[in-house]
Amino acid sequence: MFQFILRRTAGAVVTLFLIGAATFFLFVAAPSDYASLACGKDCSPARLEAIRTAYGLNEPLWTQFWDFMSGIVAGRDFPDGHCAAPCLGQSFYYGDFVWDIIMDRFPLTLSLTVGAMTVFLILGLGAGMIAAYRRGSAVDKIATGTSMVLSSFQIYFLGPIVLMIFVYSTGWVEDPKYVPFTGDPLGWLAGLWIPMVVMATIFTAQYTRMARASLIEQLAEEHVRTARAKGMPKRYVFFRYAWRGSLIPIVTVLGIDLSALLGGGVVTELTFSLQGIGRLAVDGAVTKDLPLTMGVMLVGAFFILILNILADIVYAWIDPRIRLS
Repeated sequence: MFQFILRRTAGAVVTLFLIGAATFFLFVAAPSDYASLACGKDCSPARLEAIRTAYGLNEPLWTQFWDFMSGIVAGRDFPDGHCAAPCLGQSFYYGDFVWDIIMDRFPLTLSLTVGAMTVFLILGLGAGMIAAYRRGSAVDKIATGTSMVLSSFQIYFLGPIVLMIFVYSTGWVEDPKYVPFTGDPLGWLAGLWIPMVVMATIFTAQYTRMARASLIEQLAEEHVRTARAKGMPKRYVFFRYAWRGSLIPIVTVLGIDLSALLGGGVVTELTFSLQGIGRLAVDGAVTKDLPLTMGVMLVGAFFILILNILADIVYAWIDPRIRLS
């Protein structure tokens, strides 16, 4: 297992380096003038030249690339001071270092992502498991029909409806907001439960159908039918043999859906006016803040790789054959 994790980690490091290189050359080597964007509208030739010198933009492209990549590992000096590692540059719009800005918004995005994932895994897998266990019953039909309806909803459609019902019309809850979990866990949950549930709705429907189909397939396997033929209780066979085998395709799809979950976070933050990394990415694109946009892309890629490694570890734990491949 250790060698399996080591291989996955080494592959993630190489992938992250390639993403960093691609990001740098797409943005810095683009036709747009990096220094002009940093200088702003009322930019004098003297200030433009000072920015080029301070940011090393007069250096060859490969030297700039080395400064950018080494800054992530060892830090980098800017006109406003030293940017400690991991240094992702200095924002044109905010004036602060990109890493500090992202880390200030990161807890909210992490809360939404982890909260939504927890909701759709519990509800989706639970509903799919019950539907498969009670296949053909009214419970199965209700779960399947509900998942079909919910899968057609979108965050930007469902979000305003939920806000109108629970916040503006009835006043049952306040506007969604972020409260640090460490300071007030109940306030954290009360402020974010609506965005979490809305964000998890589509995934809940998807995982309900997927868990049901995977379990039904596993229940038809020969080793499961053999266990039933030996007289083992249905519930024991269901959880001991069928349930674990059904998790393999679910974990595989979960690793793929992690990027979609982060993408859904962007729409969720915009819909509920939350100031997370998703909103930061949009602001960076609107203000043409290249360092900020590059930093958000790299941080997003990093966490997607980490989550995929965790999914691979769970996958290898469920199916030991993966470790040998």
